[in-house]
Amino acid sequence: MCSSTPRNSRTGRPRSTEADTAILEATRAALVDLGWSKLTMGDVAGRAGVAKTTLYRRWANKNELVVDAVAVLFDELELPDLGSLQADIEHVVLQFAALLELPETKTALMAVVAESTRDAPLRERIRASIVDRQKRLVLTGRRRAQQRGELPADRDPMAVDATDDLIFDVIAGAVVHRALVSAEPVDGAWVARLSALLVGGLGAVATLG
Repeated sequence: MCSSTPRNSRTGRPRSTEADTAILEATRAALVDLGWSKLTMGDVAGRAGVAKTTLYRRWANKNELVVDAVAVLFDELELPDLGSLQADIEHVVLQFAALLELPETKTALMAVVAESTRDAPLRERIRASIVDRQKRLVLTGRRRAQQRGELPADRDPMAVDATDDLIFDVIAGAVVHRALVSAEPVDGAWVARLSALLVGGLGAVATLG
């Protein structure tokens, strides 16, 4: 699994994992209580019990801090081997939906996505810290399915990359829209239909590759 510790090239005293955890937890709590527009680095520092300079040694601004606060939540998603591609997909989709039900996840994710519509560097940070890191789940699921014989072996690396991107987009887009936009339940029945659709679609894409 990818590391959830915010990356920083600055030199100085060794990073404190405990301080990082406290800061990211404080950031999510502040977002729930205050919202994006009222959240400040000073407020987060006070809640985390650290100096404001400690935050700035780790994160250059609020945007970077909030993205990392969201990213560590998504790093908790796992894809256990349940014996079939459809079962694996159902499991991770239900995990994802449960994560989106948490007030801190919902508030933080909606805030950074909204802000990123007018902030290109923030979009890039979201892509690198959340999207690209979570594509590991797609790679793992597809490789397991190939080992089981559910999907054929890769033939065209470029086509595989495009397919992985599409799988991620379909799952993330469908679940976020269902949970946060339509406010409909992401229950077992809905997840089973989504996974069956994905598995059938992957079989069709494999025949085109």
